[in-house]
Amino acid sequence: MSLFSCLEGKSQSPRYSSFRRESFGRPYQQPYQDYETLLETCLRNNCLFEDDNFPADMSSIGRGSLLQKLPPTLQWKRPTELHDNPLFHSAKTGRVDLCQGVVGNCWFLAALEAVTFHWDILTRVVPLKQSFTKKYAGIFLFQFWHFGEWIPVVVDDRLPVNEAGQLVFVSSTCKNLFWPALLEKAYAKLFGSYEDLQTGHVSEAFVDFTGGVTATIQLAKAPANLWNILTKVSSKGSLIGCQTHSGRERILNNGLVDGHAYTLTQIRKVTCQSGPEYLVRLRNPWGKVEWKGDWSDRSQKWDLLSPKEKILLLRDDEDGEFWMSLHDFRLHFVSLVICQLTPDLMSQEVGKKWMCSLSTGRWVRGSTAGGRLSHYRDTFWMNPQFQLTVLSADENKKSSNPCGVLVSLLQKSKSRHRKDMVRLPIGIFLFRVNKLWEGNHRLPQEFFQKTNPSFVPRDFQTEREVSYEFFLEPGTYLIVPCTSEPWQESEFVLRVFSRKHALYEMGSDCTFVLPKEIVDRYEREEEVFSKLFEKNPEIDAIQLQKILNSMTWNYLSSPQPTFSMDACLGILALLDLNATGTVSIQEFQCLWKRLLIYQEVFHKQDNHKSGFLESGQLRAAAQEAGILLSDKVCNLMAIRYGNSNRKIGFENFVYFMLRVENVEDAFRNLTHDDKGIYLSKSEWLMMTLYC
Repeated sequence: MSLFSCLEGKSQSPRYSSFRRESFGRPYQQPYQDYETLLETCLRNNCLFEDDNFPADMSSIGRGSLLQKLPPTLQWKRPTELHDNPLFHSAKTGRVDLCQGVVGNCWFLAALEAVTFHWDILTRVVPLKQSFTKKYAGIFLFQFWHFGEWIPVVVDDRLPVNEAGQLVFVSSTCKNLFWPALLEKAYAKLFGSYEDLQTGHVSEAFVDFTGGVTATIQLAKAPANLWNILTKVSSKGSLIGCQTHSGRERILNNGLVDGHAYTLTQIRKVTCQSGPEYLVRLRNPWGKVEWKGDWSDRSQKWDLLSPKEKILLLRDDEDGEFWMSLHDFRLHFVSLVICQLTPDLMSQEVGKKWMCSLSTGRWVRGSTAGGRLSHYRDTFWMNPQFQLTVLSADENKKSSNPCGVLVSLLQKSKSRHRKDMVRLPIGIFLFRVNKLWEGNHRLPQEFFQKTNPSFVPRDFQTEREVSYEFFLEPGTYLIVPCTSEPWQESEFVLRVFSRKHALYEMGSDCTFVLPKEIVDRYEREEEVFSKLFEKNPEIDAIQLQKILNSMTWNYLSSPQPTFSMDACLGILALLDLNATGTVSIQEFQCLWKRLLIYQEVFHKQDNHKSGFLESGQLRAAAQEAGILLSDKVCNLMAIRYGNSNRKIGFENFVYFMLRVENVEDAFRNLTHDDKGIYLSKSEWLMMTLYC
């Protein structure tokens, strides 16, 4: 049920919904900062960069449990103030050993430790031609793979330290080496604050560092050939991490840390008198605290090896790195995370080129969020649909041999802050289609009622990324990404890897779009708006009224609608989420898109060309725009927004539709069970004034 008790939840017209809802649920975008321009400006002005987007104060630290771990007096200092010879990077240091600070981000450091073994990956994330001497201006650049693209993140070099000048967060065993601390700061900026790095999964950082695809093996259910898998992925240069049982970090009697992430740095098969022994080497991001069982640094098991093997493998240092048997590893660790840099793990062939296709999409409540097939067969068809054509990798042979296909599904965050991300249970269904279908139309409900899927996800995982490996015969398939329940909203990235394939979204060219002439008009007028906002970065209600009343509403009957000041103040209040009394160009562009849709549906229902809608026409127009209302609600709205004859003009129709959409979103954000909401007095006053 919605906030209006009689809003209906059956299938809705999807024609305009995706376009209409574009402004809702949009993932946070980092403000763009041009590194070269900022660097040259600082050098020219002989000053050191200070990043206003991630300042050296508590707003960048965040709020929460991290505050309790901070030293009594927290200071921010640059590396040039902390060491006589600070280095950003040095080839002489060899492998870099990292030490975790007070942030509970072992998952991040476990992934970073793995990256230090891959120079090509590290140099992309950390551009190494930066220093504290040549062209130094207190500004540094890093790059992360973020939902389909590599994005630059700029930070200044002011770092949190205690009274003794020691780094509070990550540090290196080489005390004058600072790229790890600055990288951590850039990663914290990307996700909101240092607090946002508290707790996580090593697979997330793997993807952010590489753009690769992760797969997680639950060790309690690990296949019998786990050693063969480890051998294969190690030979391919994959990144490997692992985690102990979830929960509060605490050191166990056996030396392992519960609720902790580790890096798997090496595997080795050794020969003992009793037979072969399979060993894995792990590293604790703390840089200390090691396993105390068999094959630990002081274990008598090492005496079973030849002197040569013992010398090669054993390093009796308290550095956080240790060996243990595969048997003990499976017993004491919960999950193994493998990050595939390329999908050629699916084939034994060497030197074969793989291709990757990437598409973005969204699940929109009432439009493209249909839920899973088994429980919501009536709405499943509404989910985004992607046609996958798997082609024979050998062009000279018409082979029907199965081809390796790797599918990755990532869900995006709506919030700037990582800790505020609500992760939905997600998965994909795969269907085999016997023949190519004509056009680009989405397959209808009847197809899914008659066709059994070729693949059904075993469960829906609340991970940021889920991946699936298939061996498919050449042919045509349908991929349907979905959430576990219908009406759950999020954006997603779908990636497909194979030797040879074609991928495109069904309905992307003919479904959920406005008529071409409307889109063309929007694109033309968008240029006009851009020029207008060059002079006025923010516009108020007076300027908004001038813009709306100067527009030509081609699809509406005369007389042309006139937006009153009260209406413009109301519209601005609905759009102005930060309570500045103005709207930006981005907010206005979202409004303009919706106005074009409202114009189209209003015109379609205004059969008599009177310039007004009656109650029944109001319901039909709202449904055409993707909102289902009962007769009772429409009658009430006609009384509230209509004239003395209960007829609604275009101005009030716009105001009404904007309010309905915002109230719907407010309800979804406040409800916990989709049945009701419970408000405090202050919240109730805010809602009544807002709506």
